[in-house]
Amino acid sequence: MTDLRPDPDELLDELRREEEAARRGRLKIFFGACAGVGKTYAMLAAAKARRSEGVDVLVGVVETHGRSETAAMLEGLPVQPPHYLEYKGKRLAEFDLDGALALHPSLILIDEFAHSNVTGSRHPKRWQDVEELLAAGIDVYTTLNVQHLESLNDVVGRITGIVVRETLPDQVFDTADDVALVDLPPDELIGRLNAGKVYLPHQAERAIRNFFRKGNLLALRELALRRTADRVDAQMRAYRANQSIQPVWQARERLLVCVGNRPGGEQLVRSAKRLAASLDADWLVVHVDTPGGPSLTEEERQRLLKVLRLAQELGAETSVLAGSDLASTLLAYARSRNVSKLVVARHRKSALMARIRPSLVDHLSRQAEDVDVYVVAHDLDEDVAGQDKRSNVRSLLFDDVSARRRKQGYVAALLSSALTTGLSALLIQHFELANVIMVYLLAVVMVAVRYGRAAGMLASFLSVALFDFFFVPPRMSFSVSDTQYLLTFVVMLVVSLIISQQTARLRFDARAATFRERRTRVLYDLGRELAGALTGAQIVETAERHIDGLFNGRPVLFVPDGDEHMKKTDPEQGGDEGVAQWVFDNQQAAGRGTNTLPSSPALYVPLKAPMRVRGVLAILLPEGSRGLLPDEVRLLETCAAQIALALERVHYVEVAQDAIVAMESERLRNSVLATVSHDLRTPLTTLVGMASLLENDSLDHTRRHELARSINSEAQRMSRLVTNLLDMARLQSGVKPDKQWQYLDEVIGSVLREMGGRLAGHALSLDMADDLPLVNIDEVLLERVLVNLLDNACKYAPKSSTIQLTVRHEEDVVRVSVRDDGPGWPAHLANSMFDKFTRGSNESATPGVGLGLAICRGIVEAHGGRISAENAVPQGAIVTFTLPVETPPAVPE
Repeated sequence: MTDLRPDPDELLDELRREEEAARRGRLKIFFGACAGVGKTYAMLAAAKARRSEGVDVLVGVVETHGRSETAAMLEGLPVQPPHYLEYKGKRLAEFDLDGALALHPSLILIDEFAHSNVTGSRHPKRWQDVEELLAAGIDVYTTLNVQHLESLNDVVGRITGIVVRETLPDQVFDTADDVALVDLPPDELIGRLNAGKVYLPHQAERAIRNFFRKGNLLALRELALRRTADRVDAQMRAYRANQSIQPVWQARERLLVCVGNRPGGEQLVRSAKRLAASLDADWLVVHVDTPGGPSLTEEERQRLLKVLRLAQELGAETSVLAGSDLASTLLAYARSRNVSKLVVARHRKSALMARIRPSLVDHLSRQAEDVDVYVVAHDLDEDVAGQDKRSNVRSLLFDDVSARRRKQGYVAALLSSALTTGLSALLIQHFELANVIMVYLLAVVMVAVRYGRAAGMLASFLSVALFDFFFVPPRMSFSVSDTQYLLTFVVMLVVSLIISQQTARLRFDARAATFRERRTRVLYDLGRELAGALTGAQIVETAERHIDGLFNGRPVLFVPDGDEHMKKTDPEQGGDEGVAQWVFDNQQAAGRGTNTLPSSPALYVPLKAPMRVRGVLAILLPEGSRGLLPDEVRLLETCAAQIALALERVHYVEVAQDAIVAMESERLRNSVLATVSHDLRTPLTTLVGMASLLENDSLDHTRRHELARSINSEAQRMSRLVTNLLDMARLQSGVKPDKQWQYLDEVIGSVLREMGGRLAGHALSLDMADDLPLVNIDEVLLERVLVNLLDNACKYAPKSSTIQLTVRHEEDVVRVSVRDDGPGWPAHLANSMFDKFTRGSNESATPGVGLGLAICRGIVEAHGGRISAENAVPQGAIVTFTLPVETPPAVPE
C-alpha cells in the first residue's frame, strides 16, 4: 500500500520557500521569438492595466527603437531618468539602479533583460540589476527573445548564422514567476517589417534578407513555443507534486520504458524510440533494482550498462530506481513524472513459472488504471530463451547476495538448524511442541536477516525436517503418526518462507536507504564545505576527500594553468592530461562508459560552471571494473557541478580583489601625481623667481641674504617632500628597522636640533620623565616619526602658540605625545587620518602631500608599537604613540 502522507521535511522546505517568495518581488517575462513581435508593447499595455488598478508603476528602461506605437504607449507612465557613464570618450545612458531602489515603486519596467551594462556599472548584466530589485521586494516586468537564452544560443546561431553575444542563464528564466509568450506569425511579422513598424525602411530591407528570413522566423517561433511549453510542463509537474496528486494528467505524451539485465533490452529501447518519435513524446528509460532479483554477473551488468548507454544516445533520460516491488516502483515513478504510457517487454515463461510468479505485465495490468501499458514481444533464439528461463529460476530462488556470501549462508543455515535442534531438545522437557516451533522460526529469521533469502529458505526446509525427525512421534523417523502434524509442517514451512522473503525485502530496503542517506550526506557535506572554502587548494582538498570512496575509484582533479592547459592538482596521481584537455576543450565527458575513449581506465567529466568550464574531474576505476551506473554518473555530475560553482566563486573573488587592488593603485598613483605636481611645482616656481632676482646687481647685501635664506627654506621643503615619498616607498617594500639600544632623550635632542628653524615661531614645552629606560629602536626611523609629528603641529598650529612634547614610562611601554593648539582633526577623518595622501582641513593653504601620519604609523607598527590621534579640549590635536619596553642586555662592569 502506498503511503500518501506528505513528507514533513518537504512541507517545511515548502513553507520556507513560500516565506522567501513573499519577501521578494515577482518577475514576469514577456517572451518572444525575435524582435518586432510586440513584447515591449504588451509589457507597456500590462503595466497600464496595473496602473489603472492603483499600482505604483515606474518605467525604468524601455527601448522604443523609433517605433511610434511603442512610444505612444509610454504616455502617462512615469519614466525614471537614466544614469550616464563615460565610456571610451562617449557619454552612454544606462539604467539607474540606485535611483530605482530609492524610489521603490511597486512595479518597474525593465526592457531587454539580457542587456550587457556599460563598463563601470555596478553589475555587468542587466538581469543582475533585476535580481537586486527583486530582492528589495519590487515587482519587475521585462522582455526577452529566445535567442538570448544560454542553452539555445548555439542552436539559434546555427539556424540564423548570427551568434548573439548577450545571453541569459536558463536558471534565471526558469525561476521567473510568470512568462507571457508574445507570438506573431512569420508572415505578419514580415508585413510589419515592410511597413516600417519594426526598423527603419533601409534597415528593414537588410533585416529581411538576413536574420528575418521566413525559415529563420519559423524555427525561432518553434523554439520559443517549445521552451514555453517545457516551462509550463515543469510547472504542472511541480504543482502535482506539491498537491500530492497521484493520477496522471495526460497533458503531454511521455513514455517510460523499463529495461532489465536480460537479453533483448536493446530491441526494447529501439522499439520505444520509434514509438516516442511517432507520438512526438519525451521518453524515459529506467532499470529497477529489487530484492527479488539475483546479484548480477559481470556479463549481465555490462549488458545493462550497454542498454542504458544506447537509450542515452537515442535521446532518452535514464535512471536506476530501487524498490521492493517492481510494478509499484514503476507506477510510482511514472505518476511522479506524469508519464502517460508504460513500455515493457514480454518474456517467455513456462506455464508453471507463470502461475508461480506472475509477469510484470500482469501486475501492471491490474494496478495501472491511469497509465497505458505497451507490451513489446521479444524474438529470442533457443539458447537465449534457455538463459532467460534459468534467469527466472535464479531470480525466484536467489536475491542480491554474492555467491561467496550465499555459501556462507548455507553453512550458517546448517549450523543454526543443528544448534536450534539441540536447544529444542532441552526445551521439549518443559514446553509443548507448539512453543518449540517458535525457536525454529527465530533461527530462520536470524539466518535470513544475515545471509539473504536463499539461506533462509534452506533453513526453513531444514527446520521442518529436523522438527519432524526429532520431536514428532514416532521420533527418529520422518513418519507421522498423527495427521494433524501435516498441517503443522505446512504452516511452519509457509511461515518460514514468508519470513525469509520479507526479511530479504527489509534487507534490500535498508541497503537502499543507507545508500541514499550516504549519498545525501556526502552531497550536503560537500556543498557546505565548498561554500566555506576560500582558496582553490581548499576546494580541491575538500572535493577529493568527499568523493573518495563514494565511487568505485579514486578522484583526480585537473585545473587549467595560465595557458589553458590541464594540469593535475597532485602530480603524483594518475590520469591522462591529454584526455582531460580534450574534455575541457569540448565540454563533454570522455573515458570509461562513454563513446569517446571508452577503453580508458578513468571517467572524465567537465567541471561546468555558469560562465565557463573550470576544470575536469576524473574517477580512476580499478582494472576490470564494471564502470559507473547512470545514477552514479549523475551523482558524479552533481558533485562536479558543485565543485565548478565553488571554483568559479573563488575565481571571481580573486578577480574582485585584484580589481580593488588595481583601483587602489590607480588612486594612489593619481594622488601621487597630483600632489607631486602641485607641491614640487610651487617651490620650484619660487626658486626660479628668487634665483632670477639674485641676478640683479642692484640688490643690496641684506636683500640678497633674505633671498638666499628663502631659497634654502624652499629647498628644505622640497627635500622633506622627497624624503617622505622615499620613506613611504621603503615601508611598502617591507624594509625592517635596524634596531639598536638607545636613550630616547638623545633621539629627541637630535630631532629638536634639526627642527630648530621650523619651531622658531612656536613655544615648545618639553615634559620628559626621569625614569625613561633604554629602548630597542631604529634611531633614524624614529627621528622621522618625531620630525613628521612636530612638523605637522607647526603647519596647523597658530603662530606663537605652544607645542607640547610629553614622554612617559608606563609599565611595559614608553608613551610619547605631541599636542598643538591648532583646529584639531576634522570629524570626517576619524577613521582615515593615518591613510596615505589624507590631508586635514585647509588643504590648499597648507603645504604637504598627506604622507606624514601614514609614515609614522608604518614606522611605529614596525617597532611593535601603536599610534593614535584625538582632539584636545578645548581645542587642538594630540598624536600619541607607544614603544614596547624590552629587557636590555646586561652591561659589563
